Amino acid sequence: MVKRYDATKQWYAIHTYSGYEEKVAESIRQRSESLDMKDKIIQVLVPKEKMIEVKNGKRKVVEKRIFQGYVLVQIKMTEDAWYIVRNTPSVTGFVGSGTEPTPISTDEIEKIMKRMGRDEPKHKIDYKIGEVVSITDGPFKGFDGSINEVDQTKGKLKVLVNMFGRETPVELDSLQVKRV
Repeated sequence: MVKRYDATKQWYAIHTYSGYEEKVAESIRQRSESLDMKDKIIQVLVPKEKMIEVKNGKRKVVEKRIFQGYVLVQIKMTEDAWYIVRNTPSVTGFVGSGTEPTPISTDEIEKIMKRMGRDEPKHKIDYKIGEVVSITDGPFKGFDGSINEVDQTKGKLKVLVNMFGRETPVELDSLQVKRV
């Protein structure tokens, strides 16, 4: 039982079964609407960020969940609002100490919102330093080299290519190489 209720709207993290985040968020939205609780359960969101993935040589922007198994809910904490969220199917509970939910700090929420609202998607490069790759495009096409540096933010790799008996660093887009 929640001992203290807070009439101000605050963000809380709820724990769900992994993979059910969207379903839980939609369930809470529907329940708050059908039970006329939209004034108490204000917002429900699954924190996601845009990432760039390279699959089959094609660059694709995908949304990835930031926190697996968590949904954020902005609530004016009352007993009935707490009850509705807590008893939503696939919700395992609120994040907090003991039985009392702990609100998320304003700083933390701002960081999460900023991360979600980023226009620039992150690159997802699954190459590791030291891995040998073959260059498939550009002036060094056909050369093999080992990865010396990985820049996730730009989606670039520095590959050491052996030319004229010495290793030369070449900066390449992650789409210009493939595993040997």
